[in-house]
Amino acid sequence: MAPARPRTRRASYRHALWLLTTRDLKVRYSTSALGYVWSILDPLLMAGIYFFVFTVVFHRLSGTEPYIVFLLSAMLPWMWFNGAVSDSTRAFLKDAKLVRSTMIPRTIWVNRLVLSKGIEFLLALPVLAGIALVFGLMGELQVHWQIVFFPLAILIQAVLTIGLCLIVAPLVVFFRDLERAIKLVLRFLFYASPIVYGVSNLPESLHVWAAFNPLSGIFGLYRSAFFPGELDWFNVAVSAAMSIAFLVVGLAVFRRAERAVLKEI
Repeated sequence: MAPARPRTRRASYRHALWLLTTRDLKVRYSTSALGYVWSILDPLLMAGIYFFVFTVVFHRLSGTEPYIVFLLSAMLPWMWFNGAVSDSTRAFLKDAKLVRSTMIPRTIWVNRLVLSKGIEFLLALPVLAGIALVFGLMGELQVHWQIVFFPLAILIQAVLTIGLCLIVAPLVVFFRDLERAIKLVLRFLFYASPIVYGVSNLPESLHVWAAFNPLSGIFGLYRSAFFPGELDWFNVAVSAAMSIAFLVVGLAVFRRAERAVLKEI
């Protein structure tokens, strides 16, 4: 029998990344009685609140009908983005001993957060599909061919989120107040992003500025499966370019700060 080939560095990285990601998911779900339900309950509750406020209280839509589908198609990816960036503030501090003692590339401690939150996002998509199916059977919603852009939206969002997390994770080690600052920025970004409203609901003078929020093009790609009018290729191009730029900057910041981070933690 031929000896087993040694595992390549890339394969070892993927294996370690998957082990750490599944560990995070198991710990998160095994300590909760409801488990998976919590990953979909939060966005559903938030979407329900905004749906009630805008459609019942104010009788005014800030998006396209059916509004609950419009909301969820951006709320679910937002939860992925928000959860990963927020958790990245503790990426090194939470597992400081493991980070110092293991020889695996330190980027894995950031990437496993993005991957675990991304898996939770994918697990929540059946809820969006189920609600869309209900409205489809009622004749109030149609799934369009632009659904093929869903993987592209996931890819661009993954690149953007990894890039930002690679910047945030090491900087928080040196500046602990950044952890609270990041939470405030994320809260502001929620309302500054087209989640409860669409870019088309903004004054025309703000459309170009809205494109420079990389989440605008990403959410437009997700929504185009149900609302083709939300797809703006200028926004998508800007989102893709900014996401790549954040990834390049994130890798540069991470590499320069890595040794100092190990000494600090």
